[in-house]
Amino acid sequence: MNDSTEQNENKSGPDLPPDRLAINPRSAHYGGDLLTRGIGINFRGVRKHSIEEYCISESWVKVQAGKTLDRKGNPLLIKLNGEVEAWFEDLGDDAPKASK
Repeated sequence: MNDSTEQNENKSGPDLPPDRLAINPRSAHYGGDLLTRGIGINFRGVRKHSIEEYCISESWVKVQAGKTLDRKGNPLLIKLNGEVEAWFEDLGDDAPKASK
């Protein structure tokens, strides 16, 4: 686990996702192992699947601007402001197992 992932877990607790998280490995807020659990995002009351980065405390998300690329060949991101909610899709090892 890298330092930023450990800092994110310390701020959020085991059952809550971090305040800020990114899916880009080059970002300082990259989630790493947290992303394997799956993060659910509600933005402005609508569930979104195309979020590249979010910050709950500052109420914003970053999404791709279509197929547009920046000068380094990375997807161009747009920052949108609004209410952000996040949760883990997978509840982890402590979650009760469904019996079949």
